[in-house]
Amino acid sequence: MLEEKIKDVLTGEAQKNALDFAAYLKANEMVGGGPHGEVSYQGKCVCYVHMDGAAEKPGPWTIWPDGDYSAEHKDVPMSECMKEIAWANVNICADCGAGCSPGNRKMIFGKEFDNVCSATMAFNNPDAETLECVKKLLEMKKRDV
Repeated sequence: MLEEKIKDVLTGEAQKNALDFAAYLKANEMVGGGPHGEVSYQGKCVCYVHMDGAAEKPGPWTIWPDGDYSAEHKDVPMSECMKEIAWANVNICADCGAGCSPGNRKMIFGKEFDNVCSATMAFNNPDAETLECVKKLLEMKKRDV
């Protein structure tokens, strides 16, 4: 169970934010605990969550939303502030062996980025404001499912 792992691995503000995120997932019928931290909605992956409590990335916890974020979803508008948060968390390819090296050119909410990993965004140790952006991204993915 995601909540148990959060309580075992994280402390302080990181734990509070992760528990709030877990409550959001549950309230929105998204199920965590799949292979490699997969979170799914109606059997389709919406994101991956890694949690190890370590000081170095991807710890203490990281969320990788799964989806195409080249444009806004018509039913889920993104404020400029939310776009800025998404752009600040674009995941640049680090040749991790996932097969996307040297990365790809991707459009993310109207802005182009080079050398983007196949996991387009990585939200490392997200604060409450950043989690609001992640929730918007997951709403978009959920509507596509």
